[in-house]
Amino acid sequence: MHKDLCNDYFCTSFNNDIYEVGVHGNWTIKNIAKIEEALETFIEVDENTLIRFNCNGLKDIDTSGAWVLYKKYQSFLDQGYKSEFQGFREKHFRIVKTILESPKEHCPDVPFGINLKDVLTRLGELTFNGCSHLHGALIFLGRLFFTFFQSFLNPRRLRFTSIMRHVHEAGLNAIPIVAMIAFLFSIVLAYQGAIQLRQFGAEVFMVNLTAVSVLREIGVLMTAILVAGRSGSAFAAEIGVMKIREEIDALETMGADIFELLVVPRVLGLMIALPLLTIIANIVGLIGGGVMSWVLIDMPPIMYVERVLAAVTTGSYWVSMIKAPIFAFLIATVSTFRGLQVSGAADSIGRFTTLAVVQSIFLIIVADAVFTVIFIKVGI
Repeated sequence: MHKDLCNDYFCTSFNNDIYEVGVHGNWTIKNIAKIEEALETFIEVDENTLIRFNCNGLKDIDTSGAWVLYKKYQSFLDQGYKSEFQGFREKHFRIVKTILESPKEHCPDVPFGINLKDVLTRLGELTFNGCSHLHGALIFLGRLFFTFFQSFLNPRRLRFTSIMRHVHEAGLNAIPIVAMIAFLFSIVLAYQGAIQLRQFGAEVFMVNLTAVSVLREIGVLMTAILVAGRSGSAFAAEIGVMKIREEIDALETMGADIFELLVVPRVLGLMIALPLLTIIANIVGLIGGGVMSWVLIDMPPIMYVERVLAAVTTGSYWVSMIKAPIFAFLIATVSTFRGLQVSGAADSIGRFTTLAVVQSIFLIIVADAVFTVIFIKVGI
C-alpha cells in the first residue's frame, strides 16, 4: 500500500503500477531549498513501477528548478526504475530539455601526464606558423627594400607630401607628450639617484647619472616606446581599415604600388620624426635633471651645465642618434606589415593593431640591448 504525498511543489498518487508525481507551483531558484527538502520525502516503490512526472500544473520553472527536477529523475533511473516526463508546456520543456541533453559529467577526468603526440603536434603547429610568419616578413622586407631602391634611383617616385604629413602627425603632434614624459622621467631618475648617492656623500654625481642615462638610453628608448604606442598603432589601424574597405584592392586594380603609396612614406616619415623627437626628449630630460639638481642639492644652473659637459661625451649624444632611426624603422615596418595582414571582420583590426604595438616594443628593447653590447665592445 503506497502512501500519497502532497505539498506546495508536487503531489503523488499510485494507480495501475504507475507512480505519478504531479509537479505544480513555482520551481525557481528562490524555492530550491524547500523543493529539495520536499523531494526527500519520496517513498520506495516496486522495481517494476513506472514513475511519471506529470507537469501540467507547473506554473514557472528556471534552470535551477529544472536541474533539481532532472537530478531526481536521474536518481530513479540510477536505481533501476522506469521514469518519464509528461505534460510539459513548450517554454518549460525547452529548459528541462537543455538539462536532459547536457553532459552528465561537468568536470570530466583529465588524464594525468603528458601526451607525447599532443606535444609534438603542438610543436609542429608552432613551428609551421612561425615559419609562415617569417616567410611573410621576409617577402615584405624584400619588397620594401626593392621599393626603397627604386625610389632613390628615381626620387620623383617618392611622395614627399605624404612623407611630410607623417612627419607632422608622428613628430610635431607628439612633441607635448614626449616632452612631458621625458621631463617627469628625468625628475624620477634624478630623485632616486640622489637618495642612493646621499648614503655615500656623493649627491653631486647625480648629475652624471642623469645626464648619461638620458642621453644614452632613456631619451631614445622612452620616445620610441611612446611612438610605437601612438604612431605604430595608428599605422596598423589606418592600413587595416583600408584592407577591410577593400580600398587597397581597388588601388592595386588601378595599378598603384601599395608599398610606394602606403609603406615607404610611413617608414621614411617616422625615420625623420623619431630622431627629432629624441633630440627634444634629451634636451627636456636634461632640463628636468637640472631642476632636480637645483631643488635637491642647491646646484646652480651654470654649475649643472658644466657638470653635464664634463660627464658626457660626443659619443653619448651620437648613441641615441644612431638608435633612433633604427627604432623608427622597426616600428614603421612592423606596423605596416601587420596592417596589411588585416582581413575579415573589424575585430581583426584590433588584434593586428595590438600585435603591431607589442611586437614593436619587443623589437625596440631587443635592439637596444644589442646596441648596448656593441657600443660597450667598441668603447663608445
